[in-house]
Amino acid sequence: MVGNPDFLTGNGHDQGAEFQELESPEGELHLRFYVPSGNEFALPATGIREVISPAPDRITPIPNASPLLLGTLNWRGQVIWVADLGQFLGDSAVLNTDRPEIPVIAIEDQDMMLGLAVDRINDMAWLDIEQVQMPTNATDGMAPFLRGEWVLDEVGTQCLRLLDQVAILRSARWAA
Repeated sequence: MVGNPDFLTGNGHDQGAEFQELESPEGELHLRFYVPSGNEFALPATGIREVISPAPDRITPIPNASPLLLGTLNWRGQVIWVADLGQFLGDSAVLNTDRPEIPVIAIEDQDMMLGLAVDRINDMAWLDIEQVQMPTNATDGMAPFLRGEWVLDEVGTQCLRLLDQVAILRSARWAA
């Protein structure tokens, strides 16, 4: 078939079919997800180790730990602290743990790893980092952990906020 001259020149019986070129994605790959309040956030895929959905009884509560932490999870022999991301960011809505599985995003930076429990995972998307704007209407509790936001509608009421996983991991809030 490759030796056929019609194949190389595009002449032949499939001449009417249009050649469709694959587009390369623009931007950077991000994971989009929601916290219990309904706010949508994104994390760069490069900072995510894994997305897991353990049963709530696999997360072991730890006494005298920060109230932001749901407990620890033994995942493939590694102990991961799991936090309620919505509560960490200052949302008033508490994560519903009375369900079969809890979506947990394991983020990492150097030697540190943390599981962020969220309400639901949306999808992976290629997002143009050049379009990120300064956050608007971000609470004081959330602002230190935002890199910016994408405005999703014409009016500016819907936005997708980009989180800084390193700032979350290194936060002094975990000691509280």
